[in-house]
Amino acid sequence: MSNFENFNQDFYQTAIALMISLRDSITILAEDKYNKQYHYDYAQQGGFMPPDMMNQQQPYTGQIYQPTQTYTPTSTESVYGSTFDDEPPLLEELGINFDHIWQKTLTVLHPLKVADGSIMNETDLAGPMVFCLAFGATLLLAGKIQFGYVYGISAIGCLGMFCLLNLMSMTGVSFGCVSSVLGYCLLPMIILSGFAVVLSLQGIAGVLLTALIIGWCSFSASKIFISALAMEGQQFLVAYPCALLYGVFALISVF
Repeated sequence: MSNFENFNQDFYQTAIALMISLRDSITILAEDKYNKQYHYDYAQQGGFMPPDMMNQQQPYTGQIYQPTQTYTPTSTESVYGSTFDDEPPLLEELGINFDHIWQKTLTVLHPLKVADGSIMNETDLAGPMVFCLAFGATLLLAGKIQFGYVYGISAIGCLGMFCLLNLMSMTGVSFGCVSSVLGYCLLPMIILSGFAVVLSLQGIAGVLLTALIIGWCSFSASKIFISALAMEGQQFLVAYPCALLYGVFALISVF
């Protein structure tokens, strides 16, 4: 039994010795392969270098690569200005020009005044919105809540005049320009609805005043359209559909 145990012990020791020697051989082969691939010199690690290798090294005379800057960011100050004082006013950004609004209002109030076509051809809806609100407010003072009718008839009338003017003119016109002109020319109708607050317009004097206001509005609108669209000799053709539109507003004011 002791002989068998001694045999097993010798066998295991021999196997362990073989495995250790095999591991050392594999390690040596791996190191030799690494040294051949990367040309590593252990003499350099120890601080020794042959003189012939030292003579072969030369100093680097090239230039370090520096990438060129292809994008030059622009300064925000050159675009937007250095301070808030350089920014345009808010009303100018919104397209509200009080000078042009005043000139258009005077053109409507003075039917015989020559209209400036460059100003009248602008799409300005600030004044027409104010005049529509004022017209509805005066009707409200007379006990008539007609804001829906005012805006609905205005939209239908502007659409009809837009189609008609595009058929009659050679240059064409935008829907915003038609709405702007018809809205500004609603100003005399506000005067009529103001009279309806304190007076009855269902008599002879009311009928004459209503006819005068309708003619005033239609004449002013046709004058502006003629000057803005260069439609010479067609003012009465344009004034007729305008009179029909403002006649509906007059009926709302009278009745």
